Formats: sequence, C-alpha cells, structure tokens
Amino acid sequence: MITSTMSTLITAERDRVWRALTTPSELIRWDDQIVELLDPMPDYPQLGQQVRWRYRIGSVPIVVHQTIQEVQPGERLQSAISRGVFCFDETYTLADELEASDRTRLSLKVVASNSTPVVDGTMDRFAIRRLSAELIDTRLRAVQKWCENHI
Repeated sequence: MITSTMSTLITAERDRVWRALTTPSELIRWDDQIVELLDPMPDYPQLGQQVRWRYRIGSVPIVVHQTIQEVQPGERLQSAISRGVFCFDETYTLADELEASDRTRLSLKVVASNSTPVVDGTMDRFAIRRLSAELIDTRLRAVQKWCENHI
C-alpha cells in the first residue's frame, strides 16, 4: 500500500472547514471536478453511507463512489473512494492551530494499492504516488481557497 499525506494551514475556524468538507452544495463549489451529488441526502455524511457523485476529469464524465467509513464531527472524515480505476481511502483530519484559534490545520491522507490495472497494463507505484500527491495537493488548495474566501 502507498500512503501519502499532506497538510495545510487554513485561516478559518475549524467548523467552517468542516462545513466545506461535509456540505454537498459547498463541495460542488470548491471541487471543480464534482458536477453533482447523484443521490441527495440531508444527513451527509453518516457512517456506512454509500454516496455517488458525478465527476468530470478533464472532459471525461465518471461516477465516483464514496463509502463513509468514519465520521468524527469537526475532527475526522474517512471514506473509501472508487474513482474510475483508481480506488483509495481518504482521511481528512482537522485540528486547531495552537497559536491562533481562527486557523485550522487540515490534513489529507490517501492510501492506495501499489498498482492499478488500466487498459493493456498497470499503473505502477510511482504513478500511483504521483497521482495521490496531485489529488491531495489539488484538494487541499481548493478547500483552503474556498474557506478563506467564503467565511
């Protein structure tokens, strides 16, 4: 398994960051790959929920499947994600910044298998690590920008 983790400091209170991660209408606005939630549910996220999102990766439309594995409101959200052939676990962790109560440390950890089958071959661990790092970086930057501009 390949584990990649990054974090960022967001100038917003923890409840603001949590809301950005758990409110479908906000997710759609800060994550430019999400098109819509296919199965609207008023109580997202709940342990064990299976959620389908319509995504667009470049010009390719796909359906992403998410299974909620852990919810600790305001602290931790863990999901199993199936994004085409790329399947992984993602865990968001939120913590108060010790020096400033109006800042939140947001971490994102992605755990994926060492290889992924693709048409006529596999993506090796180096490609998986690069894909994971790009995913984490893109998502952390997007949620940071959203929270800091939409308080």
